[in-house]
Amino acid sequence: MSENNIKGIMDTTMDKLRAMVDADVITGTPINVGNLTLVPVSKVSFGLATGGSDFPNKSGSELFGGGGGAGVSVTPIAFMVICGDNVKMMPVYNEVSSVEKAVSMAPEIIDKAKELFTKKDKE
Repeated sequence: MSENNIKGIMDTTMDKLRAMVDADVITGTPINVGNLTLVPVSKVSFGLATGGSDFPNKSGSELFGGGGGAGVSVTPIAFMVICGDNVKMMPVYNEVSSVEKAVSMAPEIIDKAKELFTKKDKE
């Protein structure tokens, strides 16, 4: 019984997600400014979770409880600038989050920690 219920939840969640995310989100609507055309470009990330379970009851039949959800993140990353036959990609610079900075620094921190422990072992 629960397979049909889970499938229904997943189908509904995916339909809603498809409605939110399409190619027009990644490459936005072109903007004309004089003889320039600007096309916004974005990074799209999404996640999906669905779950459920059957629960026995006193009448002998099983009850189903479940749910699902999805999330979407849209981050502008650049503009394509079109002028005649010339096309250039102009990145959008945003401040790097502390998590991204920590992850990018992890190899350097590990190397420094190894050096520190190696020095102590020699002493």
